[in-house]
Amino acid sequence: MSRNLESDNLDLCTIADRLVWELNRLTFAPPITHVYNPLEYALPCYEQYVSLYGAPPKEVVFLGMNPGPWGMAQTGIPFGEVELVREWLGIKAPVSRPSFEHLKRPILGFSCTRREVSGKRVWGWARDTFGTAEAFSSRFFIANYCPLLFFEKDGRNRTPDRLAKQERELLLAVCDAALLHTIEYLAPRHVIAFGRFAHGQATRALTGFPVMVSSVPHPSPANPIANRGWSSLLDSHLKELGISTD
Repeated sequence: MSRNLESDNLDLCTIADRLVWELNRLTFAPPITHVYNPLEYALPCYEQYVSLYGAPPKEVVFLGMNPGPWGMAQTGIPFGEVELVREWLGIKAPVSRPSFEHLKRPILGFSCTRREVSGKRVWGWARDTFGTAEAFSSRFFIANYCPLLFFEKDGRNRTPDRLAKQERELLLAVCDAALLHTIEYLAPRHVIAFGRFAHGQATRALTGFPVMVSSVPHPSPANPIANRGWSSLLDSHLKELGISTD
């Protein structure tokens, strides 16, 4: 096992620190021109997030694929739509900028006025269902499988599943190990993935681990199913699993 994931009983901040160390050893060739890691330039926000809402155990860990350009890229919080992070989660910390920033994908932190639809749906569901962030986080935690964003020369976002095979395999090995440590620490009964990619990675990485892995459609507006009432889909899935939201 790699150097940064050999220790036992890692907390979420240590997992993030060591994940950053491993990811910084990787390189990505064209068409990738820019790689952003919010766990570096927005680390104070993430540290607030896990300090306030990451205490184990959790009943459910929700798992996304990787950051969106208007969500976690700006706030450091998985699915972290700016307004909900600031107003509902009560998080606002300094956000710096990537060392090599794409002109078409600026990091504005909490000054960003774009709203990430996926994040609005995920955290909006949590707010509307549980009322307070404390009530939600007493049982649930939201994470991303991979913390990196990949951009091409024209600013187009390239998701991890579309990386070159060798690059993808090295990346997935690092993220698999970090996911396993996250689940060991939070000790949930369920991991619910948002979308096929996160579901596939969680299923493989957590094979043999005492946790039930399932999935719901990704909340992205690019997913037609999600545009027909994503909150209802999630509610129905939780009900099927016997997970109460009362």
